[in-house]
Amino acid sequence: VQLQASGGGLVQTGGSLNLSCAASGGTFVSYVMAWFRQAPGKEREFVAAAVTWSGTYTAYTDSVKGRFTISRDNAKNMVYLQMNSLKPEDTAVYYCAVDRNRLIRRSQDNYDFWGQGTLVTVSS
Repeated sequence: VQLQASGGGLVQTGGSLNLSCAASGGTFVSYVMAWFRQAPGKEREFVAAAVTWSGTYTAYTDSVKGRFTISRDNAKNMVYLQMNSLKPEDTAVYYCAVDRNRLIRRSQDNYDFWGQGTLVTVSS
């Protein structure tokens, strides 16, 4: 299984970025796909997750609610993170991850596969 994240970059406060993550080597339709981030000197933290079974369910950490939107294209094994109204505190390496489970869990310990990360830098 491989996860390839992309779309990071440098953006000014208030700007937007759209991260993408391509999953390969398996079937992920019924599994949770998520984004985590790790800021310099901090622990990696949950950002958002989505799972599709009887519908699509999503979860967000409080600090990004209303600004970030997670979506997925199951036909393409892709997950996206649209990030709007970016703030300097959003600066981090963003990782996509897969949890072979149908319930959204926020602990990184539950996730089985990880991408390599993409750097998002928000300048003030």
